[in-house]
Amino acid sequence: MKKRILLTSFATWLEDQKSNSSDDLLFEVSKLESLPDNLQFLRLLPVDIGLASTKVMAKIEEYQADYIVCCGMAASRKKLSVEIGASCGETFLQTSIDLKKLLTGARATDISDDCGKFVCEGLYYSVLDYLGQKQLSSQCVFVHVPMLNQDNLMEILTDFVLIINNLALL
Repeated sequence: MKKRILLTSFATWLEDQKSNSSDDLLFEVSKLESLPDNLQFLRLLPVDIGLASTKVMAKIEEYQADYIVCCGMAASRKKLSVEIGASCGETFLQTSIDLKKLLTGARATDISDDCGKFVCEGLYYSVLDYLGQKQLSSQCVFVHVPMLNQDNLMEILTDFVLIINNLALL
């Protein structure tokens, strides 16, 4: 049975931003013909924790995703960063996905314990909390995407596709 994978990205939030690297990456992924047909895209989420979370939760229910890969931009990073978990106040929720297995073969990806304090962490926490409260078997991971350019695009795209393929094998 094919695993259903939901991929999400954010819209821009500053006037001078031409794009959001998380959405740029998903756009590149959507052009690939070699990927399985079990991917669902939820692109250009609003940069608002409540609105983004509501949209993602509705899509999880509708699509019955096995895995959710939320993506956000991390302009200061040089590699993809897969986040261990997210905090809200004193509460920390961790992904149930084995990140070392997930990143087997990856070359341009780090495991991070710094999800930031912006909408990325809020969405990740909300989705992890939702999955736990609803006792769904779906699993979620958050990937921060650096600014993409001609020098790093292929390496980052290759690692991201590897992550998708590795999820399908878990």
